Amino acid sequence: MYIPLRSGMKKITKKTSTMYTKQFILLAAITLLSSCAIIRPGEVGVKQKLGKLSNEVATQGTILFNPFTSKVVKASIQTSNLELSLNLPSKEGLSITSQISILYNLDKNKVPSLIRTIGLNYETIIANVFRSASADVCAQFFAKDMHSGMRADIEKAILEKMSETLTNQGIIIESVLMKSIQLPPGLARSIEQKLQAEQDAMRMEFVLQQAKLEADQKIIEATGIRDAQKILAEGLTEEIIKIRSIEAFNELSKSPNSKIIITDGKAPFLIEAGGSQ
Repeated sequence: MYIPLRSGMKKITKKTSTMYTKQFILLAAITLLSSCAIIRPGEVGVKQKLGKLSNEVATQGTILFNPFTSKVVKASIQTSNLELSLNLPSKEGLSITSQISILYNLDKNKVPSLIRTIGLNYETIIANVFRSASADVCAQFFAKDMHSGMRADIEKAILEKMSETLTNQGIIIESVLMKSIQLPPGLARSIEQKLQAEQDAMRMEFVLQQAKLEADQKIIEATGIRDAQKILAEGLTEEIIKIRSIEAFNELSKSPNSKIIITDGKAPFLIEAGGSQ
């Protein structure tokens, strides 16, 4: 009875050892995976050990750390788009509804400082800074300016004012885009009517210019005809008329058709003397 019992104990011990080995390997694999962070393209990683953030910034690749005392804080440095819908004030005190796109990215060298001072919820800060900057800038422009070619100037002024606050903190504003502007209904109709009136005035001015050009052209043509007739009248002497008559008679004589020529003996054409013939 003793020997079978001992043999069974050996089998149990061997099985238990194999189970422990598998568990150890599994635990080691989990520990290894949990102590490894992968930084993808367009990201940076910063180690945080016992609550203290490192100043070293890791770019794409793998970072090893102790999962029991440390972790890796990741942040995107790609261009991001923050969409906002706001009411912007105008110089005359109107409220203009606008859809805004703010394109921004993070300065990777300032990511540790950004995380310490602002944290990862930095889009809230960007939105608040935009509200303040847009209120200051838009209050200097009329509502119609936001709906005209001056929109680019407004966008540029807002960008510059936001950059004064955010660039030092590690947030780079690339562009501010006012994608749509909704003016108050009454103002929108007034602007449309004004633009239509300006277009009509420009069209009428064009018509008047065309009419003036045509009139000038007719005057030039009439003046030319008058001058030509005057020159011709001054140059038609009696001798020239006789020569032209003889040339015409010679050409007429070459024709094979029958002809009757009535002349007064001076010119080979019918000449009406005294106003009748």
